[in-house]
Amino acid sequence: MLKGHQSWVFTNRPMISATGVSGGPFEANGNLADAFDILHEDLWMGMDSYEKAHRVLIEEAIQTTLTKAKIEKEQVEFLFAGDLINQITPTNFAASTMQIPYFGLFNACATSMEGLALASFVVNYGGAKYVLTGAASHNAAAEKQFRYPTEYGGQKPPTAQWTVTGAGVALVTANEPEKDLPVMTSATIGKVIDMGLTDPFNMGGAMAPAAADTIIAHFRDLEIDPSYYDLIITGDLGRIGHDTAFELINKSGLELERKQFQDCGLLIYKEDQPVQAGGSGAGCSATVLYGHLVNELKKGTYKRILVVATGALLSPLSFQQGETIPCIAHAVAIEMI
Repeated sequence: MLKGHQSWVFTNRPMISATGVSGGPFEANGNLADAFDILHEDLWMGMDSYEKAHRVLIEEAIQTTLTKAKIEKEQVEFLFAGDLINQITPTNFAASTMQIPYFGLFNACATSMEGLALASFVVNYGGAKYVLTGAASHNAAAEKQFRYPTEYGGQKPPTAQWTVTGAGVALVTANEPEKDLPVMTSATIGKVIDMGLTDPFNMGGAMAPAAADTIIAHFRDLEIDPSYYDLIITGDLGRIGHDTAFELINKSGLELERKQFQDCGLLIYKEDQPVQAGGSGAGCSATVLYGHLVNELKKGTYKRILVVATGALLSPLSFQQGETIPCIAHAVAIEMI
């Protein structure tokens, strides 16, 4: 059901019946390592390129999800997924391996919630019984494409963020009330916001206005107060973007508490890890949600959360041509009923 101008309400409350999360060596030393199903000792993961390793992460997350759900891939009607690499090739190749009908998605680091919103919509209206959705990123592959290869040893400013090496996948299914599992109750689809920023080393600052715009739209459309949620968490704004988004939201008239507002990129790594302003990447919100946050929902730490994944929609070519950085954010409400 459409609510307001940008939001869906899922009256049938599709649920997350299983998840799979894989990660790399930096994540293995991070703050949320215990929430990963698979962690690798090196970035190569037995492959001869970082892009092939990226594909491995996705395939592992999908297979782990299927194993936990105790279903075969042939039972899954659709896969909604994407990544950051040109033409989302790692996800495309993983989809070729899995042989599941596939929608390839790209909204940069907002891809995780784009996929969860679409999967929930399809299941809510009976378009499928089993839908897999997820997103992934690989630090070395993303650095090579968007900035400098890691071998170059380029220096980064404090505003820069560390791309997460990881994949997070969820199986979205029709609600089964007897199962005490997280359900999706609504989603707000963001608009592309471009504030004219051009610095690719300050993604958090560029994405903050898009995050604020979507969060404000969510509460306007659903006619609820921020206090409805135990946690409102952005995808990967990092320290700079997170503070900016908090100020923008509160200036709008919404009363958001600091302790209620968190960021996946600030949770995933430890304070002593050299990640500058925090974590980022399409795999950032995907791994934190489908690993850590789903676990916390099941444990009862949270009852209602709003996950707002943020994405910077630039490309290497647009940056080289001096274009600004258009950004987007999508929000999905996940609850324990």
